Amino acid sequence: MRIVVCIKQVPDAKDVRLDPVTNTLSREGVKSVINPYDRHAMEEGVRLKEQYGGTVTVVSMGPPQAKAILQEAISCGVDDAILVSDRAFAGADTLATTYTLAQAIKKTGDVDLVICGKQATDGDTAQVGPGLAVRLGMPYVTCVKKITGVKDKVMSVERMMDDGYDELEIDLPALLTVVKEINVPRFPSIRGLRKAKAFDIPSYTATDIDADPDQLGLGGSPTWVVKVFPPEPKGVRTMLEGSLDEIAEQLADILSDSAHGA
Repeated sequence: MRIVVCIKQVPDAKDVRLDPVTNTLSREGVKSVINPYDRHAMEEGVRLKEQYGGTVTVVSMGPPQAKAILQEAISCGVDDAILVSDRAFAGADTLATTYTLAQAIKKTGDVDLVICGKQATDGDTAQVGPGLAVRLGMPYVTCVKKITGVKDKVMSVERMMDDGYDELEIDLPALLTVVKEINVPRFPSIRGLRKAKAFDIPSYTATDIDADPDQLGLGGSPTWVVKVFPPEPKGVRTMLEGSLDEIAEQLADILSDSAHGA
């Protein structure tokens, strides 16, 4: 089975903050990490390889420094890694991103399965996985919480729903997006760390993936982020001060007044 996993470098959620001047995410001085959902996608790819045989390749679109997360992926059992990096990709929305990733994946040859995280923590659109499946002409299932088996080019999965889960079968080749409930990602092994240190990660440019310039980056993006802002606080807030006993008494009075007012 030939598996491709798409991963993204994102700001560490613990350090994310908004720039009050530009109203955009401030990345300066913020540590970059593998998107948390993508860690689970990567782990599931390696588990499938161990169970059914084959190879796992990770693909990431980003700046040159994104090679760091690809090396980390190698240390966790991935066989191969590709960085898709070009100034022409800058400013890409999800439509342009899925086009670029699809071109890169096609360049690698035939694929049996593509796995993505449910969404990225810096965008939270959950659009890249389904959009990529459409670009690749593959059926897809989102929010997969368990892969129960693969037989005769048919994969059985459980898809998480609000009130339980669906049991589905999907013909391969296919694309899945996964949730964190699917597994617990492994730590790098000593052998993996040695392999990652020596691994030469290739970088694909727009020319390398035979991309149409009109579908790349900002120029190929029909949507733009105007600004990012925290939601406005709503309702009346009351700050309670004093000892725990005093605060408890104040809270009891407020709840009592509210009940009588209702």
